Amino acid sequence: MATSVQIPLSEYLSTAYRPDCEYVDGELVERNVGKYEHARLQALLAAWFIQNQKSWRLVALTEQRVQVSPSRVRIPDVCIVPFGPQADVLSQPPLVVIEILSPDDLQVELQRRSRDYIAMGVPNIWVIDPSNRMALWHSAEAWHETTSELRIAGSPVYVDLEALFRDLDESRA
Repeated sequence: MATSVQIPLSEYLSTAYRPDCEYVDGELVERNVGKYEHARLQALLAAWFIQNQKSWRLVALTEQRVQVSPSRVRIPDVCIVPFGPQADVLSQPPLVVIEILSPDDLQVELQRRSRDYIAMGVPNIWVIDPSNRMALWHSAEAWHETTSELRIAGSPVYVDLEALFRDLDESRA
């Protein structure tokens, strides 16, 4: 039976891991760093938000540590925060958290991460599945599926999924 080594949060926060690990109740949790489609989608999403950051007054962060509770730190693929000062480790809910599925991701782990984001109060959780060219978004206690766009209600912020996947496909041509 495998045993895990418990480390204090302060040690985790002062240590750089390559690739970075999440911190869950004293244990380091490895993340799937993704393959080509994952990495490319992450870059395309960051570019989309950077292109619109001034008009939307938002900042895109990739692989940013987010302390979702006193004993847990998650690292979403992309998160969106308002313009302005931010801590090195976010402790306030980002406006949007985006997870991009990798072939090696386990559904149970995605559910755990999503529950942590929900408990923290993240208002917009988007899960993009490149293999099925679709996305899930969480709002008001329910999950919804889309193939066309992801949008923050009551704001101009959106992602055109069809264009995103078209750009992904063109980069492979």
